[in-house]
Order: sequence, then C-alpha cells, then structure tokens
Amino acid sequence: MNLHEYQSKALLKEYGLPVPTGQLVTTIDEAEKAFNVLGGDRWVIKAQVHTGGRGKAGGVRLVENRSDAFDYIKSLLGTRMVTYQTDTAGLPIEKLLIEPPSMIKRELYVGAIIDRSIGQLVIMASTEGGVEIEKVADESPEKIITTAINPMVGVQPYQGRKLGFALGLNGVQIRDFCMLLDGLVKLFVEKDLSLIEINPLIITESNELLCVDAKINIDDNGLYRHPELVGLRDLAQEDAREVAAREWDLNYISLDGEIGCMVNGAGLAMATMDLIKLHGGSPANFLDVGGTATRERVAEAFKIIMSDPNVKGVLVNIFGGIVRCDLIAEGILGAIEAVGITVPIVVRLEGNNAERGLELLASAKINIMAIQGLDAAAEAIVNLVRCD
Repeated sequence: MNLHEYQSKALLKEYGLPVPTGQLVTTIDEAEKAFNVLGGDRWVIKAQVHTGGRGKAGGVRLVENRSDAFDYIKSLLGTRMVTYQTDTAGLPIEKLLIEPPSMIKRELYVGAIIDRSIGQLVIMASTEGGVEIEKVADESPEKIITTAINPMVGVQPYQGRKLGFALGLNGVQIRDFCMLLDGLVKLFVEKDLSLIEINPLIITESNELLCVDAKINIDDNGLYRHPELVGLRDLAQEDAREVAAREWDLNYISLDGEIGCMVNGAGLAMATMDLIKLHGGSPANFLDVGGTATRERVAEAFKIIMSDPNVKGVLVNIFGGIVRCDLIAEGILGAIEAVGITVPIVVRLEGNNAERGLELLASAKINIMAIQGLDAAAEAIVNLVRCD
C-alpha cells in the first residue's frame, strides 16, 4: 500500500524525524486558511498523487504571493496528473500539501528497503539527492552507499557514522543523522514497511537536517497488524481493477499488454507470462486466482480481465491440485454468459478433474480453444490475437 507524501511525513514525525510544517488542503477556502496558519508570503504547493516525477509534470511549485497561489491551486484541483510513472490517464489530484519554502544548502538521499538476497533491511544513502535515484543507480552506482541492518541487533552507531561521513556531514550533523536512522529503522520494522525514501533529505542554511519529501510503501501482508494504517489507503490513486480484485482475494496487477492471463499460483503465472513474451505477445495482467479458487471467484476474475479495454485475448492456465478444474470451467462459462466475451480464449487445464472441465467447455459450444501443454497454449493465444 502506497502513502501520500503528507501521510508519509506524518509517520516520520511520529518517529522523531524532522519534517517541515505543512497544511493539507482540498479546496480554495482551506488553502486560504492554510496560508494564514503558515504565515509568510511564499509557499511550496505540492500535488498529492501516488507517482514520482511530480515536479517535472508541473505538480510542485514555489509561489510568491496569494494570487499566484490561488491560480495554481485552481489549475491543479480536480485535474489528473500524467508522469513518466503513470499511464496516459494519469492520477486524480484531489489534495494539495502546502509548506513554507526550505532554505536548502545541500540535497541528500536516504532510503530503506528489504534486500531479499540477504534477508535484511538495507539502508541506502547518496549525495545525489533531489534527482531520480534510479538514474543515479544506473549511471553512477558508486554514489549510492549501503549498509545492511542485522535484525538481531538493529542499526548500530558505527553504521550511522559510516553513512554520515560518506555524505560529507560534520560532527553535529552526524549525531543528528544517527538519530534519524534510529527512527527510520524503528518505523520500518514496527509498521511493516516495504520501502522508505527521503528524497531530498536536505541540509538547511542553518546546518540542520530536514526531510523535505518522503515516500512510504507498506507491506499489504502486514496490514492486519496495523488497523490504524488501513484507513490511509487512497483507492482513487489505485487501479480500479486491482481494487476489485482485492475484494475477491485475487492477486491482480495491471500491465500494458493485450493478452489477459488467469492462472492459479504465482510461479505458474510468471511462467505463463514469460512464455507469452517468448512467443511475441505481451501480457495484460498478472492474475493469480489462488489454490482454492471457487466458481464465483473465477467468474469475477474474468470480469476484471475483460474490464481492461486493451485485452484482445485470454489465456487460462490452471493446474488442478487443491482447485478443481471443473469448477474453473464453470466459472469461465458463467463469466462468458455474464460479460458476453467475444475475444479468443485459450484454456489449458491439467490435474484435478481436468477431463470433466474440458468436457464442460466442449459441450458449451462456445469459441474456446482447449490445448494441452503450456507452451502450445501460449503460442496459440499469441497467434489468435495477431490474427484478430
């Protein structure tokens, strides 16, 4: 689950990290009150959307007076923002964060992520703050310094000093930086996060550290332990198909291709997508219906797949272990009846009640191609989509 910048900063502040004073607004009237609370005559206004690249897309601006501020706010609220990380439809701008401008002396980067190759939390730091860190990692990887946190002992002072010296901090700043890392790691572990990025972490003109921007992702698998965080989810910022899939306990991720995929098992789903690519096609989604799929869930899965206007064909790949292939077949037929699917469908059923499932599909006398063998099925759907 992704958080907005203002939500991320609230969590940072809760754990003792320094953040600017800000006001969240959704209307012009709220903005006027925010200006009165913040004081001054210059403010930074930031669109609150779940994407990077807001500045380049016009979603972050320093305004010099209230007139310019109001004009800018009116130009943002109710519109959609398109960045290099969104699709062409973009994301809705419903909230803005207003902050006083920060006096920046230097911009740094600090992040935390789980490195699954070593099974530990890793802290990343760089002197290249304020820019796309992915570009830095690709072009100048030596500028990103990392240190792994042993889960048995937590972050150690020497690790803070190591990163602080690499960032060119002085004695007082290193002390503050070590305290910042303590809070950051504690937040990451206690709230079951999957990512924290502070970019930029600035050094102000008064030589203090300040988290000017922040991004936090929460591990969905840990949300049951944090009911206080569940309400922070902004469904308007998420793909509607992914939201619908969660309601039916389906693991769905929207992609940019033209071949819809419905598979049981994450590993099998990845293999299916790979084979589609191998034969020259492009998957439109990742969809794992799980090992205990029911007829109703399969029908809903088909509806979700077909709600994507880019889908020109569907590949169903089911290996029946716990799940029964005849129930999958019934779900497919129910979805076709409910949605009126006209695109080509290729089905590969293997395992538990596979023969019965194939009989049901054959007796329905609908345009479904049943094929044995995953490679052959992937090749078939790619060819059908190309000929469509």
